[in-house]
Amino acid sequence: MKKILVALTLFATLNCTAQKTPAAVQAAFSKTFPGITAKWDTEDGNYEANFKKNGKSMSATYDANGKWMETETDIAVNKLPAAIIAYIKANYSGISIKEAAILNTSEGDRYEAEVNGKDLLFDMNGKFIKAVVD
Repeated sequence: MKKILVALTLFATLNCTAQKTPAAVQAAFSKTFPGITAKWDTEDGNYEANFKKNGKSMSATYDANGKWMETETDIAVNKLPAAIIAYIKANYSGISIKEAAILNTSEGDRYEAEVNGKDLLFDMNGKFIKAVVD
């Protein structure tokens, strides 16, 4: 049993080392979200922190140098503006919205609605901007 525990500990240590988040990224996250613990993933060469703040599921994305790219806060689908719901009903008839979020980016704030494997982006007034394939 002791050998199994040692092997599992070694495996976990090696696995964590292989997925290490750069110090600059961790420092940038800690500066913006002090005291928050995150689960880190990589996405297209960038680093994404997944965490909860004030009871809300969130993520923040940084490049390898620690430059902030975006923060995403999940919202209930029914919290999307009526203009977005109307757009989706008109353009994606019969298809439901899987997830919704508010994105904060350097280009401004946006709504995001996941529909049919695409992220539909809208401005804060509910005007369609573009669709991005997941």
